[in-house]
Amino acid sequence: MLLGSQLRRLREARGITREAAGYSIRASESKISRMELGRVSFKTRDVEDLLTLYGIADEQERASLLALAREANVAGWWHSYSDVLPSWFPTYVGLEGAATLIRVYEVQFVHGLLQTEGYARAVVRRGMQGASEADVERRVALRLERQKYLLSENAPEFHIILDEAALRRPYGDREVMRGQLQHLIEVSERPNVRLQVMPFGLGGHSGESGAFTILSFPESDLSDVVYLEQLTSALYLDKAEDVAQYEKALKELQQDSPGLSESRDLLRGLLQLS
Repeated sequence: MLLGSQLRRLREARGITREAAGYSIRASESKISRMELGRVSFKTRDVEDLLTLYGIADEQERASLLALAREANVAGWWHSYSDVLPSWFPTYVGLEGAATLIRVYEVQFVHGLLQTEGYARAVVRRGMQGASEADVERRVALRLERQKYLLSENAPEFHIILDEAALRRPYGDREVMRGQLQHLIEVSERPNVRLQVMPFGLGGHSGESGAFTILSFPESDLSDVVYLEQLTSALYLDKAEDVAQYEKALKELQQDSPGLSESRDLLRGLLQLS
């Protein structure tokens, strides 16, 4: 995505159309569009030809962009789990790992980055009915691997609003749910985690369309991305007007939900009841 956005910026600065750029690398206009959105892999020769077309003669600048192209084509660690992942999800895992700010509203269950191993196993088994135990365990292992990023030295800011429904809907037995609630209380104390609970008592709110995630990146060339997961696919929205609508909804959810300490008290109350 970063390389694609930089290629788009260079093309637009020269006033070159996508059609003309595509012609220069023996490709279609739609291929250039997919490259600029980071949706396809990059051939070094294509990037070299585009840089020449865009008038980039400085060797240092060319080398930097070509190095980015090589890096973009290296498969991430999560690709080793592709056999147990839906086709649209590896893209999300890659974006999640590159984000410096992850903002989430979740209503169905606890977000994957905050799930305990027992809770994750119960969620995966429910979602992969009929799958072998080995496949279930591989999916759980991926989820636990993702969580390491949240606890790493370069951990992103993670702001999440959990609907009370996600906390009351049981996955696993009583001990699994108690462990999950206790884990949420503990992780909510981390400096990079902002956890709020949207209580039933509030009634209607701006999250009526369902769960969503907004990912923000350190590179100024990259726009925020809204991730919407569906039953058989996922949507990645990066148009400014779309992102703005979700950011507005999230801001309202944050304002309407109890604060951090009050949300932690709600979690403690649910733990006592469990």
